[in-house]
Amino acid sequence: MERQFDIKNRLYILIKMIRYNLRIIFANRFIWFLIAALGFFLFFAIQTVYNGGSMSEEMVYSLLIFPGILLIFYPSVFGIQNDDDSRMLEILFGIPNYRYKVWLVRLVMIYTLVFVIIFLFSALASVLLYKINLMEMSYQLMYPIIFLGSMAFMFSTIVKNGNGTAVTMVLIGVALLILREDLMQGTQWDVFLNPFEIPNNLNEVIWIGIIRKNRIFMGIATLVFVLYGLFNLQKREKFV
Repeated sequence: MERQFDIKNRLYILIKMIRYNLRIIFANRFIWFLIAALGFFLFFAIQTVYNGGSMSEEMVYSLLIFPGILLIFYPSVFGIQNDDDSRMLEILFGIPNYRYKVWLVRLVMIYTLVFVIIFLFSALASVLLYKINLMEMSYQLMYPIIFLGSMAFMFSTIVKNGNGTAVTMVLIGVALLILREDLMQGTQWDVFLNPFEIPNNLNEVIWIGIIRKNRIFMGIATLVFVLYGLFNLQKREKFV
């Protein structure tokens, strides 16, 4: 009986902790980013259909990637500042192994929720635009989304200001788009690589190899961004 009560108590505490962290992570302006992401997707989807554009998995991926970036933008850029504004930063720094017990869990929660929303967007696209494999589309979209989200998290621990981090990420995003057009498009270093867009006159086996290398590159870079960001969070005197 006592063991059953203890399990229920732990489960209750876990649910309360998740709800509290979600309120902090997605507080205030996240709903506007969600509405903007949905609005952006619907606007360009309707425009593409109206203009008679041919629908394909390649097109659906292109329509969903920017809404996905919008979804990850707010919680990853303003997460540290939200802690500071809610006066929780000092308390959190008092928790042993802060980086593992708090923000690592939060990152997992952020990415999980964004994946669920992207899956729903993909389902909407599959019904309205073009029949797609929902899991495959959502899985592929999460690579650039998590990559940029982890980069934003890392810079938020360096800049320590939400607005400053937002400006930094916008400049980096513009730079990546410029480099993509000039140098990296269709290569393993292309952050915005569309795995469903097979270049003309390119062997399919070679293309699969490029996609695999691209995903490995972004996976390793994401791990580095997260670890460096968590390492920065150990420097309490720089935040409090």
